[in-house]
Amino acid sequence: MIQLTTFLFIGTTEVIFILFIVVMVFGADKIPEIARGLGKGMRMLRDASNDIKSEITKTAEKQGIDTDITNNITEEINKVKDDLEDFSGSIRREQ
Repeated sequence: MIQLTTFLFIGTTEVIFILFIVVMVFGADKIPEIARGLGKGMRMLRDASNDIKSEITKTAEKQGIDTDITNNITEEINKVKDDLEDFSGSIRREQ
């Protein structure tokens, strides 16, 4: 069986149609500039979120708040996931 790729609940044919419309509206020469602008925007957003995370961590450490709690919770969640995968491995069917 052939599976179509979906991206944000949009099928392959819809993505191709959207790309066709983008080329028709902006022209082939403007697409690299648009992609660069989107890439820079995504990079700025990621850098800003990393800065916020580091500031929160620094403030928590200055206030004496234990930041290892998140690591412990993540480890416990991963253990539960592994246990569930081990248990459901024999039940899960192939698609």
